[in-house]
Amino acid sequence: MPNEDDIAITRSSISNTTSYEEIGEFWDNHGLDEYWEETYPVEFKVNLHSTVTYYGIDETLSEQIRTLAQRRGISPTKLLTLWVQEKLHEEMA
Repeated sequence: MPNEDDIAITRSSISNTTSYEEIGEFWDNHGLDEYWEETYPVEFKVNLHSTVTYYGIDETLSEQIRTLAQRRGISPTKLLTLWVQEKLHEEMA
């Protein structure tokens, strides 16, 4: 059974690939049921605590953001985060 030091090997242990793209292509064409016997149990921790701060925004503006985000295929939160990151980068430069 691989350990943390073997992480590069364990990522592609079933697909025998060397990149995330190749791993994705492999699993696009195969099912886990084909390789179930080659799997093993693992333990890991997940940190579900993230800090989120909410800011009020005008309802009309919110609807415009939601519409634009939908057109771009992303969430309104993601769109606003990208915009704020861009603006902060400009201001800090």
